[in-house]
Amino acid sequence: MAKKKSIKKKEEKKIINKDREAKMVDEKDKKIDDIDSQVEDQEVREEQAPEEVDREKQLEEDIAHWKDKYVRSMAEFENYRRRTLKEKSDWIKSSNESILLSICDIMDNFERAMGQMNDNHHDDPFIKGIVQIKQQLDNLLEKEHVQKIETEGKDFDPALHEALAHIPSDLEENKIVAVIQNGYKLYDKVMRTARVAVSNGQAVQTQPEEEKNNKE
Repeated sequence: MAKKKSIKKKEEKKIINKDREAKMVDEKDKKIDDIDSQVEDQEVREEQAPEEVDREKQLEEDIAHWKDKYVRSMAEFENYRRRTLKEKSDWIKSSNESILLSICDIMDNFERAMGQMNDNHHDDPFIKGIVQIKQQLDNLLEKEHVQKIETEGKDFDPALHEALAHIPSDLEENKIVAVIQNGYKLYDKVMRTARVAVSNGQAVQTQPEEEKNNKE
């Protein structure tokens, strides 16, 4: 009887050991399967990683391209807007240039006529009317930003003056001696250069009084 119990225990023990071994094998197989699965996932990720990097790089390049295009378009539009405004401003400034220049010619004639007046003419009502008309024209030209080019005592400037003669005078060389025709500017633009006579730096030679008397 005791022998049968001993044999039964041994058989139970073998069964238990087999179960343990089976469980260990199952766990080992499971671990192997997990490792294999992790390795496969890693390989898949490694295969996909270059594609994702390339796609991100392409997206960054696309963003940079369109951003640069946007910035350039905005810069071109701003330049176009400024150029258009400048052209419009220049057109407004120069639209009346020919009319204003004709008025300047009239002003020159007024100055020539008034240069022939003497003190006796100042009380003449007709002369007073002419002076008032000239003053009105002066105010009109000033309102339209027309300025007479300065000449008196100035150095000759080819951008503002046109030399029609070089003559002896007591002034230094290249100084303006006389004005033949006035010049005018519209804003900063020269409408007409001033026509002038320029000193050549040589003093005016005068005859002695004795020679004058002898000739007389």
